[in-house]
Amino acid sequence: MNHVVDLTNFVKRPIRPFDIVDRTRNTSPDGHEIDFTNYYMTLDGKPFFGVSGEFHFSRMDESRWDDELAKCAAGGVNVIANYVFWNHHEEIEGQWDFTGSKNLRKFTELCAKHGMYMILRMGPFDHGEVRNGGVPDWVYGKDYEARSLDAGWLAEVRELYTKIHEQVDGLLFDQGGPIIGAQLDNEYMHSSAPWEMTTGISDEWVPGGSDGIAYLEALRGIAHEVGIDVPFYTATGWGGAPVPDDVLPLWGGYAYRPWLFYAHGGDHPVTDEYLYRDFHSNSCPRGDEFDPSYQPEDKPYACCEMGGGMTNSYNYRFVLPMKSVDAMTNIKMASGCNFLGYYMYHGGTNPTGHGVYLNEGQVPKKSYDYQSGLGEYGQVRESYGRMKTLHYFGSTFAERFVPMDVVVPADQAGIEPTNRERLRYCVRTDGRSGFVFVNNFQDHDEMVAKHGETIEIALADGSHVTFDGIGLAPEENCVLPFNMDLDGVTLVAATVQPVTVVTLPGAARRTFVFLRPDGMGRAWMRFADGTVIDVDGEADFQKFTVRGGDTAGAASVDVVVLSRAKADRLTVIDGEALVFAPGAAYRDGDEIRVETTDGDVRVETYPAGYLAAGNGETDVMDGESPLGSLTVSLQPTHVEPKVEQLSDKRYAITLPDDFMDGDHVKDVLLQVRYMGDIGWMFANAELLSDNFCNGDVWDIGMKENAARVRAAGNRLVFVITPLKKGVNVNVDSPMAARMEHADEQIASLESVAVKPVYEVAFRKA
Repeated sequence: MNHVVDLTNFVKRPIRPFDIVDRTRNTSPDGHEIDFTNYYMTLDGKPFFGVSGEFHFSRMDESRWDDELAKCAAGGVNVIANYVFWNHHEEIEGQWDFTGSKNLRKFTELCAKHGMYMILRMGPFDHGEVRNGGVPDWVYGKDYEARSLDAGWLAEVRELYTKIHEQVDGLLFDQGGPIIGAQLDNEYMHSSAPWEMTTGISDEWVPGGSDGIAYLEALRGIAHEVGIDVPFYTATGWGGAPVPDDVLPLWGGYAYRPWLFYAHGGDHPVTDEYLYRDFHSNSCPRGDEFDPSYQPEDKPYACCEMGGGMTNSYNYRFVLPMKSVDAMTNIKMASGCNFLGYYMYHGGTNPTGHGVYLNEGQVPKKSYDYQSGLGEYGQVRESYGRMKTLHYFGSTFAERFVPMDVVVPADQAGIEPTNRERLRYCVRTDGRSGFVFVNNFQDHDEMVAKHGETIEIALADGSHVTFDGIGLAPEENCVLPFNMDLDGVTLVAATVQPVTVVTLPGAARRTFVFLRPDGMGRAWMRFADGTVIDVDGEADFQKFTVRGGDTAGAASVDVVVLSRAKADRLTVIDGEALVFAPGAAYRDGDEIRVETTDGDVRVETYPAGYLAAGNGETDVMDGESPLGSLTVSLQPTHVEPKVEQLSDKRYAITLPDDFMDGDHVKDVLLQVRYMGDIGWMFANAELLSDNFCNGDVWDIGMKENAARVRAAGNRLVFVITPLKKGVNVNVDSPMAARMEHADEQIASLESVAVKPVYEVAFRKA
């Protein structure tokens, strides 16, 4: 099918200053300056492409923070957002705790170590599926209303913010630290959370608030009073939440919505999250998820809660399609978002409270894995690598991409989410060059493979750019460039996606890296001098050198094209090398560490000879490939758990004494498959983890649990809450007001395995 994008009358929208920053706080001691236009954030006067990843420090053992933050940075994240859950720090009134996994200061310092900024989401109400949304239980019995302008409540907020300031003093941006922003409350006047200490049937909720902008301004005033002075403040904008004019509104998008089934089950509808829109246009269609109180062209479209995963709730259980995450990234970038924000980027585990659990009742008590790109225990999932390629693209080409306008082609209007056949595409452009975004993913439905599609772009100078032979596999998405300058060589059009640019050690010119999307069929690159490169549809790695013409002074450029599978294993090191590794590769001081569950750790590099292993062995050319290859074979680690069935729904799992030992073993995952309603794992009757059964493997990390397991004699007790079929409730029993009868109860342990997580260190050769 032929599609036409008409840019003949294109007029670029004006980019102008957006007066949001505190001019006394937006410059660091070393001279870096943060500012905003109505379209994007700037750093030192240049467009900045923000990638914010939510990571809750108090939901993770502090021993993991350093490596997990390094993995975030390697994934292209440049901002860490985190909630400061009030009831994690003052669960008992007057008893504050910022130690261990609650050490906000240490976590913030580690963000700085790994070159990432921070946005503090400091409450007082957060939500985050935490007990009472983060508000301590003891607030319920006070003589003031929560989330109000009541003097008693604001006094509590002042105490909370004072304690937060004590932790971060010296780490604010103007002090040389990483904290660039702070969020005021969360979803004010839009959302709330149950009071968990009340009787469940009474359905009592923390107040949602009713004081509008005045409340948020009061919170900001308190933040200033206690010294939390940051370049800018943020507030969530969806659901009609009020946002002061000089506060940055933040948006999001969830395609998997457990809150639809808070009190009942049902079928999840398809959503419009995977349709392109222009969120920076005053004529953008409004809806529940985007209905700003301002003209969209006046402020940046920035996000803090794009679904980087989603937790299972009791009434809504599913296995997240991992390709849903980067598909949303594609949609948001195409639709005008220059500041991505994922919730969650990294999963976690709820701490245990003083005699209570700190979860919201509809979700597991301990596990907050969220099916995110980096899981509860740092598991590296498919979405991690796929997101990374788009993060690299946005950051590498920020100066040309970020200022570009959105053009939603006319034939995209009126597409329904249930339309599986229509090609979904959108353009970011400056009128002459740009990028075509294409998406073939839809939540709660299955798209068909695309073949033989053509997109023709008519430019104002009378020229045309044609993309022919476009194909795309189901669930795939891509970004296709046109009239892209490759250091003096013009790439007129291509059906491969730009990823990044590197300058190899000693090289006289840069190398531009692209990926070949799955299902593209014939992939090609067409240059201004008429050169056409046909990309091998089977090759994982291809390198070309292209000249910008036949004259003696014509520019030359090196081009690398990767398969999608190869690109998803890519990590860029210091802007000078490509490292392809299983799992995650990240920098740790002078070392490059690879974390993987593969027993043979095979790493490839471009250029060859870039890395050396601990034994001094250097990666070498792999046959005809220009890649270097280095394999570290580890001594296999086999841990066999012993399983004993204690009753119909109760099992003992015993691990050997050496369950954490082994060559380069960093962690071990206890992997459980079972059938039932809820799974519970205990050591000495202490709950380590729980799980709402969704048919997927349940991982439990042993690194932070090893001491508890050993104290229990390496013996775990696994309990299954049965899945009940044919349930009916008898309320006429003389012995109780309510009694359940079930025709069948399902509770069975299918398998238990122990999977080692290895870590191998390399260094530059």
